[in-house]
Amino acid sequence: MIPAHIYNDKEIFELEKERLFSRAWLFVAHESEIPQDGDYVVRRVLDDSFIIARDSKGEIRAMFNMCLHRGMQVCRAEMGNASNFRCPYHGWSYRNDGRILGLPFHQEAYGGEDGFKKKGQALLPAPNLASYNGLIFISMDPDAEPLEDYLGDFKFYMDFYTKQSPNGLEVRGPQRWRIKSNWKIGAENFAGDMYHTPQTHMSVVEIGLFREPKAEKRKDGTTYWADKGGGTTYKLPPGDFEERMRYVGYTQDMIERAKSVWSADQQDLIGKDGFMISAASCFPNLSFVHNWPKVDGSDEDVLPFISIRMWQPISENETEVYSWFAVDSSAPEEYKKLSYKAYLMCFGSTGMFEQDDVENWVSLTNTASGAMARRLLLNSRMGLLEDDSTVGELLTHEQFHGPGTSYIGYNERNQRALLRLWAEHLEAPPVEAAVKAVDAYNPGGITPLTQTNGQSGPERQAVPQS
Repeated sequence: MIPAHIYNDKEIFELEKERLFSRAWLFVAHESEIPQDGDYVVRRVLDDSFIIARDSKGEIRAMFNMCLHRGMQVCRAEMGNASNFRCPYHGWSYRNDGRILGLPFHQEAYGGEDGFKKKGQALLPAPNLASYNGLIFISMDPDAEPLEDYLGDFKFYMDFYTKQSPNGLEVRGPQRWRIKSNWKIGAENFAGDMYHTPQTHMSVVEIGLFREPKAEKRKDGTTYWADKGGGTTYKLPPGDFEERMRYVGYTQDMIERAKSVWSADQQDLIGKDGFMISAASCFPNLSFVHNWPKVDGSDEDVLPFISIRMWQPISENETEVYSWFAVDSSAPEEYKKLSYKAYLMCFGSTGMFEQDDVENWVSLTNTASGAMARRLLLNSRMGLLEDDSTVGELLTHEQFHGPGTSYIGYNERNQRALLRLWAEHLEAPPVEAAVKAVDAYNPGGITPLTQTNGQSGPERQAVPQS
């Protein structure tokens, strides 16, 4: 039973900032957004702005976007390519690895090195930086567990979205828009809410956008949860791995590349168990979606798309959505073109699914703001009987080759698992983030990204270790 007011409560939002976003691993960019030396994007983590850059030596950095002099934002463009960054306030400049390059009138204003030693001074690096399959994460906690340990068994499922060939993904975007909704609602929805599809998205299915004629086919799929994330699958018709991959629109060359990078269990989840991944969420605010609509007017041919999205909290009742289109970098160009069209049609900023979902989420957030919401416990017990025993049987490894737990049919296990992690973070002692950052900051220490697993992008196959 979930207190309704948690979806629009200022005090709870302040706790989330202090105890959740100060310690979790947070997605900020994909390596294919910065393929060349000098490329950068600027991304925010709540109130903090970071420059995510590939420096002149090819190493990936995440640097706090604040000048060491008077605190001006050093880089005000959202993306670009630069060998250095120059503060617009007083002209201090920094290399694209964060090291200070120069400052006007160094001798006259500071007495040269005697007054201000440039050597060893650098923009403040993110406390922790790592990547998985080209997805770049930062953590505000210097003592955060390694990213690969944090993700745990959910990496098995992330690979379906982010590693379909040896050359990894390329992404387009992000599209960005703001919705008057609490950030948790979208993360929960993508984590496992199959139950809303026959109601919220009935019209999208009934106009013939998908092969399945009825939205309630969702109940034949599964929900799964593993460590820091979970999602849903669709049930596929009979066939082997290749036949089922072709059913959702993958070309034969893409199927062969997927077979070269997916494990036997990953292939068996599709080929033997007959399940295809759909939407998923990684705690706290990263989500994925995979679907295969009709895009070229054909009655039969479908084509899959992948979207990566991040729910960036703005306040207790507003979220900025970052949405990327993602595709295997080795895919045929015509496939990429049609897959992008499918993404825009379904989950772009004006996508049909997007409009359906947001209407619900805004209404929920608005209703959660009043006094009556503090008296109401929302029923999130789907899949449980009164004695807390489960509705439906836990699938065995022979029935479902993925790690974690999985059940067929409608339930709210994943939403409960996501909120359980959320509650554990809010109940834990706060991270002494500011003290740790000051103690840990070595002006001469510049921390490059650590590649934890998988491949980076088509331009680079590895990232130097820190």
